[in-house]
Amino acid sequence: MKTSGGSDAAKRRAGESAAAAVDDGDVVGLGTGSTAAHAIRRLGERVDAGLDVRGVPTSFASRELAADRGIPLLGLDEATGPDAPGIDVAIDGADQVAVGDGGPTAGPLIKGGGAAHAREKLVDAAADRFLVVADPSKEAAALDRPVPVEVLPAGRSAVAEAVRAAGGEPTLRRAERKDGPVVTDNGNLVLDCSFGEIAEPSALATTLSATPGVVEHGLFVDLADEVHVGTDSGVRVLTR
Repeated sequence: MKTSGGSDAAKRRAGESAAAAVDDGDVVGLGTGSTAAHAIRRLGERVDAGLDVRGVPTSFASRELAADRGIPLLGLDEATGPDAPGIDVAIDGADQVAVGDGGPTAGPLIKGGGAAHAREKLVDAAADRFLVVADPSKEAAALDRPVPVEVLPAGRSAVAEAVRAAGGEPTLRRAERKDGPVVTDNGNLVLDCSFGEIAEPSALATTLSATPGVVEHGLFVDLADEVHVGTDSGVRVLTR
């Protein structure tokens, strides 16, 4: 259930803006999606020019792109285990960003359009700084897109019932150009859960996290430090 909208130029500006915030020696979380891909490509150019960084990919796709661009890679355990360097900054996209009605600030996110949100949340939460890259089509006063929920295959029906009890309507994500459902890099299924306008993202995130059978959900609450919004003329940076 990938989101569309926003020009490629706007996405590129957002990705390159976040990539410019990476310093020599950093360990960088490498997100998934078309806007994060622009950041990875720009980091690859900076590596070619002498930048010393290591990347922690969040998906098969980001790993392949980073390797193709010559970015040295670490696994998440290598980056965050005992005596590990840690993750200095993560750069990742979003399907929707709540900017709030009290001013342009970085609020909660919905992620998971590429079905990589479980690994993305591990990397993004472990980073000292989490930079979101987006175009204006992803901004909203309040979150209202379906929330992707990765579930164990055996728990699909039970999780669907729990989602309905919480006021949502779950839909099994179907694969494109092949029969059957989407299967994540972790071997699980994805339910896209519609709740309408989400008045309390934190409360819903807690409910979903406590549901047996849920591997991870796409609500990212109190994680984003900055949102780099690419436009047709520049970049706006929103902060918490």
